This record gives sequence, C-alpha cells and structure tokens, in this order.
Amino acid sequence: MEQKIHQGRNVKRFREMLGIKQEALAFDLGEEWNQKKISLLEQKDVIEDDLLKAISNTLKIPVEAFQNFDEEQAVNIISNTFNDQSNGYNYYPTFNVNPVEKWIEALDEIKRLNAELLQAKDDKIKTLEKLLNKE
Repeated sequence: MEQKIHQGRNVKRFREMLGIKQEALAFDLGEEWNQKKISLLEQKDVIEDDLLKAISNTLKIPVEAFQNFDEEQAVNIISNTFNDQSNGYNYYPTFNVNPVEKWIEALDEIKRLNAELLQAKDDKIKTLEKLLNKE
C-alpha cells in the first residue's frame, strides 16, 4: 500500500521549522488570507498546485518538498541506518551509506535554503528601513 503524503501537514512542518507563524504566512500570501485559513490549509491532504507554488515562493522551499516529504519514511530511514548485530556483549553495527548520503544532501539543501532565507530577511529589513527613512 502506497503511503499518502499529507501536503498540509508538510506546509505546517516546514513553516514551523522556519519559525514562521500562521499569521505571517497569511500576510505574505495576500489580503484574502488570515490565520484561520492557514490553519484549515494545513489540515488538507492535497493543496492545489498554484497555491502550493505561492507557498513555495513565500517560504523559499521547493514545491517538491511539500509534495514528497514523508516523516514516517524519514524516521524509518534513520532507524534502519544502523542494524544491531549484537553477539552477547559485542555490538557490530552495519552501516548503510545510501540513507546517510541522502540525509547529508538534505542537510546541505536546508543550509542553502536557510542562507537564502537569511538573505531575503536582510533584503526585507533594508527595504523597510528605506521606507521608514522616506517618511
């Protein structure tokens, strides 16, 4: 049986990892959005492609992350990375390189995204400072 990806839960998960409140995401998505609508959105299994793209642009996270991230699968990869081949008091871990490489790639992507987010934040601050100085 194929595991279904819950896109709304993934939006919530990434939003929280970035430290962004529902109200802030709603503000960035536009006037027709509010905290309640974001809460309802995060409960949806599937989110429309155009809306997912808007969220992707706002959070600076690839659309594929919302469409493909499966927390249960990620936990299973971590759990299965080490295989306990214990023999009495001896512990002989079997190291599976592929999941580790994938996690390293994912961490590198997160680092890159964080750098982009910090740059975007700095750009917003500069824009706001310019606006304040004009008044």
